[in-house]
Amino acid sequence: MEIINKLLGYLLFKKKAEDAPSSINLSIMHGINRISIFLFLICLILMAIKLLGR
Repeated sequence: MEIINKLLGYLLFKKKAEDAPSSINLSIMHGINRISIFLFLICLILMAIKLLGR
């Protein structure tokens, strides 16, 4: 359950820490990471549906 909470905390928009560095490169990197995690989860769901549909 802790893993799911961490994953949701990362994927959903949350308040940034005040001492966190702010740069466009870091923002783009986090955006790309979110997209890749979403795609991975979608693929896992699709694979599970395909496996259960047999």
